[in-house]
Amino acid sequence: MRAPQGLYRIYADRLRRRLDPALLPRHVAVAMDGNRRWARAQGFADPGVGHRYGAEHLEDLLAWCLALGIDHVTVYVASADNLAKRVGGEIAHLMAMVESVVAERLRRPGSPWRLHLAGRLDALPDSTAHALTAAAEDTADRTGAHLTVAIGYDGQTEIADAVRSLLEHEAARGTALADLAARVSAADIDAHRYTPDLPAADLIIRTSGERRLSSFLLWQSARAELYFCDVYWPGFRHVDFLRALRDYARRRRGR
Repeated sequence: MRAPQGLYRIYADRLRRRLDPALLPRHVAVAMDGNRRWARAQGFADPGVGHRYGAEHLEDLLAWCLALGIDHVTVYVASADNLAKRVGGEIAHLMAMVESVVAERLRRPGSPWRLHLAGRLDALPDSTAHALTAAAEDTADRTGAHLTVAIGYDGQTEIADAVRSLLEHEAARGTALADLAARVSAADIDAHRYTPDLPAADLIIRTSGERRLSSFLLWQSARAELYFCDVYWPGFRHVDFLRALRDYARRRRGR
């Protein structure tokens, strides 16, 4: 049974007021999981409908973050494994949502979010890759807030790509392999990840009840706090987000 809206707002306001701004994460990453299961639970005949609700719900997350001064957000839209294993119709529907809801709305005047991309765009349909690339280019001058969309993404692949990029960079400079091996550091590899200018994640949230990262931000999660929520992504409420922040602050305070 749902609480009345008035009580819900009172509870959300209480949670928000009790958050210490000094203990909020700067970079929140969210694995937006459970769209199809949410649609089934709501009685939709086509579980792919959940992708639309999930894509539109991203706007809510971004608004919550802005209201609290959280200016770096990463969302896990589709893993490389998802794109390889899901049936064509479902992937086509998801990609259409990414193009019309995510990419197009971020390009609107007045949005403070600069779009960054993480993943193998060559694994996407041409129209989706083009829409995302165009949105990233159109928002490149924005400095207020940063949204990274991880799509066609795999954390192990990102690390391998970073190492490959580092090797190619050093080879072009004439560095001997033995010399590089003697001095290579984590910072060297970090400088070649997909979004090297953005900070690592402070808090990673995964919805839907799954208790694993599924190759999401493996390198960047080394020092992150992890929060797993049983709610499916389209049903992830403001109070669920505030509870995740409360849990993060409690852990950081205890250090």
